[in-house]
Amino acid sequence: MAALEALNEAVLDCRRCPRLVEWREQVAREKRAAYREWDYWGKPMQGFGDPAARVLILGLAPAAHGANRTGRMFTGDRSGDFLYAALHRAGYANQPTSVARDDGLELRDCFIVAPVKCAPPANKPLPSERDACAPWLHAELTALTAARVLLCLGAFGWDAALRARAAVTGEPVPRPRPRFTHGAVSPGRLTLLGCFHVSQQNTFTGRLTPAMLDEVLERARSFAHTPQP
Repeated sequence: MAALEALNEAVLDCRRCPRLVEWREQVAREKRAAYREWDYWGKPMQGFGDPAARVLILGLAPAAHGANRTGRMFTGDRSGDFLYAALHRAGYANQPTSVARDDGLELRDCFIVAPVKCAPPANKPLPSERDACAPWLHAELTALTAARVLLCLGAFGWDAALRARAAVTGEPVPRPRPRFTHGAVSPGRLTLLGCFHVSQQNTFTGRLTPAMLDEVLERARSFAHTPQP
């Protein structure tokens, strides 16, 4: 718990990626008209959830006017509406909505992290930015000692999880490299489980439905409660 709190404080000072620092702060200054009264977060994104979580959810990066505005992953945008409603149905969240850091939301047995901590232009971090941010994710996985399942939202989260698992556990990335698909599984001390990202591109088109996400969360729970060999 103390290690995770110290890590969450340390990440706030990170300025490793000039392009991301410039963008996150520009967005926070200029704002979107609908949120002109908001005091944007505009800083790197801290992890959020239960420090004793067995299920970790890996996204991509903070949304410019979502998490970069509110200061909490998947908070204040349509992706978060979809995700937290599912987490509530599955019993991982005490409420189905997430609109602000002080809205009373709590997670149980679940923790959410961003492989890239700052909002990137066009929601597309560069490989160099992904690599610069990787030590933060590695440190989070090290601090979250109860973690058993990494639920990866999208191919970016899947790739970040493969790299992070190898760095933290010492287990090499499997060969051939496991490909991301919805429902893909890569077993190990930390089991990877793939899920289409909760982006509007997927949820508005029906590529990812509430039932599909519910099923993935149930599989995550099953893996998390399966004794390790």
